[in-house]
Amino acid sequence: MLKIVPDGQRRTLTQLDERLDLSVGDRDAKRSAFWVMLTLSAVIAVAGVVGDSTATVIGAMIVAPLSTPILGVGLGITTGRGHLIRHSLFYVVAGIVLVVVLGVVFAQLLPNPTNVLSNSQVLGRTSPTLMDLAAALATGLVGAIAIARKDVGDVLPGVAIAISLVPPLAVVGVCLGSGAPSLAAGAFVLFASNVVAMVITATAVFVAAGYAREAGIVAGSRRGRAYAVLAVVLFAVTVPMVVNSLSSVWSRQIATAAEQWLADTPGAEVTDVTWQGGTATVTVLGPATLPPLDGLEESVHALIPWDPDVQVVHTVGTRLVGK
Repeated sequence: MLKIVPDGQRRTLTQLDERLDLSVGDRDAKRSAFWVMLTLSAVIAVAGVVGDSTATVIGAMIVAPLSTPILGVGLGITTGRGHLIRHSLFYVVAGIVLVVVLGVVFAQLLPNPTNVLSNSQVLGRTSPTLMDLAAALATGLVGAIAIARKDVGDVLPGVAIAISLVPPLAVVGVCLGSGAPSLAAGAFVLFASNVVAMVITATAVFVAAGYAREAGIVAGSRRGRAYAVLAVVLFAVTVPMVVNSLSSVWSRQIATAAEQWLADTPGAEVTDVTWQGGTATVTVLGPATLPPLDGLEESVHALIPWDPDVQVVHTVGTRLVGK
């Protein structure tokens, strides 16, 4: 039978503790490394977000040590050690505060913070969907397997890039400092979904690899409360992601309906579709006269169950293309 953590490559529980528990071994060195690297990672991430630099943000992902205490939470749940869970959660929460505060501080230094809110680093992290959660679960599995096996540790930098822990927190801080709490909330949902995915997948991998038995935990009842909390948090972060996923699907459908609505109007084009509450706003660039709005409303109401309001923002003109 294929095992995700073969016995010959499996780290012992003591080795896993040394890697994931910041309170064992050389505690001062571990804590110093954690805070120094997290602070530098936060500065890099915030600078990358503010400067709209993908390469810089990727650098912050690789440097960030935040996955260590998150995986530590999974190990604590697996082995039934409440002190490891509490200790790891402290570092996660303190790390969140550190990164967000640095983001807020940097935002205060910006000459025009509203420009930052429209860059790709911010917009790409403020409306997470179910695809982001699926990617986080798969990445969490890779990370947990890599930490439990001796032979695949070299994939951890890739895991750090894929799971994206510090950049969403940097976006939270920058958005809060720029007066955009709704965007900050969206970025925090992305971060929270990544954390929950890592804890769930780490727990599953560590239990399957036999660390619960090694710690003397034979029954799952002692972990029942932790499982219940994880289920509640997973549900809480899944709800807005479902809404964002549906909104994305409906936006594409409305854009298609709007294009069909404008099919007989030469030079008219749909440039954007946005949602706000129960209102769909369609931005159109085209000639001064557009077809009656009733036709578009009928099409949208046929697509969306609750018959949302439809608004058209019409810009008169044409798109110029240089030679």
